[in-house]
Amino acid sequence: MKTTAVRMYGKRDLRLESFELPPIKDDEILAQIISDSICMSSYKAAIQGSDHKRVPDNIDTNPVIIGHEFCGVILEVGKKWQDQFQAGDRFVVQPALNEPDNIYAAPGYSFEYIGGNATHIIIPPVVMKQNCLLKYEGEAFFAGSLAEPVSCIVGGFNVNYHTKPGTYEHVMGIVEGGNMALLAGVGPMGLGAIDFAIHNKRKPGLLVVTDINQARLDRAASILTVEEAARNGVELKYVNTAGVDDVPALLRSFTKNDKGYDDIYIYAPVRQVVEQGDKIMGYDACLNFFAGPNDPNFTSEFNFYDVHYNASHIAGNTGGNAEDLFEALELLSRGVMNPSAMVTHIGGLDAAIETTLNLPNIPGSKKLLYTNISMPLTAIDDFAELGKKDPLFRELDKLVQDNNGLWSVKAEQYLLEHGKPLSI
Repeated sequence: MKTTAVRMYGKRDLRLESFELPPIKDDEILAQIISDSICMSSYKAAIQGSDHKRVPDNIDTNPVIIGHEFCGVILEVGKKWQDQFQAGDRFVVQPALNEPDNIYAAPGYSFEYIGGNATHIIIPPVVMKQNCLLKYEGEAFFAGSLAEPVSCIVGGFNVNYHTKPGTYEHVMGIVEGGNMALLAGVGPMGLGAIDFAIHNKRKPGLLVVTDINQARLDRAASILTVEEAARNGVELKYVNTAGVDDVPALLRSFTKNDKGYDDIYIYAPVRQVVEQGDKIMGYDACLNFFAGPNDPNFTSEFNFYDVHYNASHIAGNTGGNAEDLFEALELLSRGVMNPSAMVTHIGGLDAAIETTLNLPNIPGSKKLLYTNISMPLTAIDDFAELGKKDPLFRELDKLVQDNNGLWSVKAEQYLLEHGKPLSI
């Protein structure tokens, strides 16, 4: 089986290549990738190369396929797994394998024949052994791709913890009905977190979301509305902190009796934001440093007086686990969460390298690629203008406008049927 894939050979050395996959073994599975969304973690891996914890040292001679937020169709199943999977099954993969012999190994970082930026892959036995290959029953491939980042959000809500006075028992998860703050929270992961916070069974009573970009805040507020949150029992506030002299004082003023927040999430690796989070913590609060920094020496100040006297906690997670992914798939399949709001750009596999290496400089939220399509990365907002000359974009614009300006199942199906096939 021939595949076309983006492989990493070193720092900033990504190459789109076609090559032959070996025949699968009895404990492997052959699959076709349909969609892959680009994660900031892939950018970090691309610029760090083998300095990244998940990337092997020998990629100059044994390159790895990048991309880990993918969804596709199983084509052939080795004998060992034929009682669990069959050709035609749609699937997603939880890349955080947590394999005991190599805790950092993950598809999209560490393997020669599996990664999301490819047309075809071989799924190695460790993925199945760790129960990280999951069937996907949803209609939209893009929702399957976004299930992995949603699982990271779910994991972030699960990893937070609080305590019971007088005991040493940790109570896992957010405080139900409590005060929650998402700082720098209207990026792609922040949007997913807002969606999850207001639609999950266990939800906060107050949800405050900050950013310094009014356009991003306005977009978030138009999609995940204050009214929708109120219908689900959550008081939602969007706050622009740009130019505010005392951000912590402003944020604490939204809490009753200046109580502070029970659960605080940091969605940008910015020292100032981390320290704002520290200053709004209430008693027994948990601050989750969700956004991973590029700088291995990233530090910020943290109030250890409050650690001692205010029972302050800190947590972080670099991905979900298989249970988190299962929960994400269940939420997406039932339509409880709508990941369309996270997607702002569409492209083909031939846009993967430029998109990955320039990801921090590209505005908007999730960049979604269809790996068997040839298409430059294109903002959904630009479809209308491009559609004046190109009938493909004209129809795509019509379909997304029918869905409140958001990417949709119908738009995906049209692109897969009418988009230019990939050829290199």
